[in-house]
Amino acid sequence: MEGLPDKMRCLITGPTSGIGAAVAQQLAARGFDLVLLGRNPAKLERMLVNLRKKREDIDIGSFVCDLSRIQEVRSVADQIKRRYDRLDIMINNAGGRYLRHQVTKDGFELTLATNHLGHFALTLSLAEVLEDSPCPMVINVSSGAHYSGQVPIENILSPDEYDGRRQYADSKLANVLFAYGLARHLNNTRIHANAVDPGGVATNFARNDGILCWLRHRMAYGIRRQLRSPSQGADTIAFLASAAETREISGCYLKDRCVLRSSEVSYNLAAQEVLWNRSVEWTQVHLART
Repeated sequence: MEGLPDKMRCLITGPTSGIGAAVAQQLAARGFDLVLLGRNPAKLERMLVNLRKKREDIDIGSFVCDLSRIQEVRSVADQIKRRYDRLDIMINNAGGRYLRHQVTKDGFELTLATNHLGHFALTLSLAEVLEDSPCPMVINVSSGAHYSGQVPIENILSPDEYDGRRQYADSKLANVLFAYGLARHLNNTRIHANAVDPGGVATNFARNDGILCWLRHRMAYGIRRQLRSPSQGADTIAFLASAAETREISGCYLKDRCVLRSSEVSYNLAAQEVLWNRSVEWTQVHLART
């Protein structure tokens, strides 16, 4: 594999708070040019201002997009391809858990749409600009919750059939299945794909489900002394994105800079293909290749 380019460009979803913001800060400190994709224009602008104060020598672009809306994802992918001829790293970080059943205007359950389908559509749409990098990598931010995820991954449209915690676990399993499937589908290219578990991180995760859910999430990790800062949660992601020794890693699941074994079902090739084919059917986005 060729060496790392002198100047790396990384796209990060969900970069305005928590793990995403910490990853952006760490990569900016390492001289990366950044492409930030978030749904809140004001928060994106504040993030840009803060990063530019720290590093005036890097290029930072931002795009507004709600990842749960597939048409917005397709549109922003076109904008990115018009502006940039190359992406080196893509970090699919944005996500959430919704205990109350919600369906998007596109007809998708919100957790699945936000955590998996939007990233699936964005990644496939940008494959051609990733291929123009000498060392491209896609990093899906998953969770230890994926170990309790089950297949097949469903787009649950009935509130009576919905369990928010299980759907979150299934969506995090989808992140791993997609990383492994992408690595296989692109095994004849330079593009590598991996999944990362950042651990239990002190962010706003579960805040949308109410203050009690947010506190319970923090306390669960705090009692076990496993609660991490956003910077600690971002460490393996930034390491995987920037270290020369990670360039040959693909189709793997990492935590604390180490390759770990993910859930048994995540290695099931049939499960990977079922999710891939369903995701193509749901999003109507196919692998864009040069």
